Order: sequence, then C-alpha cells, then structure tokens
Amino acid sequence: MIFFNPSGAPELACNACGCRWFDRMTDTCYECGAEVSEEDVAEFHKALAAFQPGRQQEK
Repeated sequence: MIFFNPSGAPELACNACGCRWFDRMTDTCYECGAEVSEEDVAEFHKALAAFQPGRQQEK
C-alpha cells in the first residue's frame, strides 16, 4: 500500500497490517511478517518517480 506523508512524499506500507517498517534483508514486514511483493515495490518506485520532478521544482 502506498500512502503520502504530510510533505507529499510516497511511503510504502504493509498491505496486511499498515506498518511502515520492513526488514530489507528478507523483504518482510516487521509487524506481521508479510512479504513485500515485487508489484508493491514497483508501485512504490513509480510513485517515487512521479514525486521527484515536482520536488525538484520546489527548490
């Protein structure tokens, strides 16, 4: 799940429990242990790429 923090930046959260903390070594949620799918990671990268151009214009 992707949500946007108060500054507008996308953040990845667990689809199962909503936790935003992940073990990067195992690609699992710290809270419930659910795996992060490749589709979720791709969706996050897409949201991050869309955020970057707008962020650079603000500077």
